[in-house]
Amino acid sequence: MGEASERASSTRQFERHRPRLRAVAYRMLGSVSEAEDAVQEAWLRLHRTDTSGVQNLDGWLTTVVGRVCLNMLRSCRSRREEPLDVHVPDPIVSPESGLDPEHEALLADSVGLALLVVLETLTPTERLAFVLHDMFAVPFDEIAPMVERSPAAARQLASRARRRVHQGAPAPDPDLARQREVVDAFFTAARIGDFSALVTVLAPDVVLRADGGLARARQTTVLRGAQSVAEQALTFARLSPFTRPVLVNGAAGGIVAAHGRPLSIMGFTVTQGRIAAIDVLVDPERLRGLDPSRLPDH
Repeated sequence: MGEASERASSTRQFERHRPRLRAVAYRMLGSVSEAEDAVQEAWLRLHRTDTSGVQNLDGWLTTVVGRVCLNMLRSCRSRREEPLDVHVPDPIVSPESGLDPEHEALLADSVGLALLVVLETLTPTERLAFVLHDMFAVPFDEIAPMVERSPAAARQLASRARRRVHQGAPAPDPDLARQREVVDAFFTAARIGDFSALVTVLAPDVVLRADGGLARARQTTVLRGAQSVAEQALTFARLSPFTRPVLVNGAAGGIVAAHGRPLSIMGFTVTQGRIAAIDVLVDPERLRGLDPSRLPDH
């Protein structure tokens, strides 16, 4: 087989694995654009490496993407001079009609915004161990060399991460229609100023996390408890006319947009019929990068 034929063959193989690699990178980095960069780097490494002896190309590529993401996370943390109290990763906003095929692949296994927010609090090695093992079934024997630990130590990294995830990101109700009923009840109560109705639809230990970005760091907020979150929701009643239903990472959510310009994106985690978490992105710089074709028309 000539060089051109080999390159064409490896290209076809890579494209078959691309959806999985993008999914790995998005969970690791919480950024769609950075995930694309990581996958592109894996593509370049594939063409610089003799993989004729690789029996499991999917596993090899997953390992490469994992290493690239780990290095990106470490580099980002070393450069970050002004850490925020909370960082809301890039939300995947889709119309109520459903996810497109590209986003379905990216968000397989219900990667809600609350889960990604908790992943942001992990160390890079904890995140790698948890994402690769718990979400993509990569054995600890393969993860260990990536984090320069023993398999037992890699298992402990994933275990610590798992506890944090279970504590901070409750599993959402699977019924999307039920989620929408609960979220709509929240918006209705906020619009009419019904404090009691707001408290009723919120879980007692609900958490609201709002990321205003570095330019608006003082607006970065974490609130806990139904009373505090309900009080905050009432202050946004004036924005109700501009709120539209969307899917945020495949779950019921909302977007506040005026004149085609997004002002905020809200992801909700509905658990046992109540809102357990609200994650809000209000960073104007990141909102400007939102694909306008995914915004509601009115």
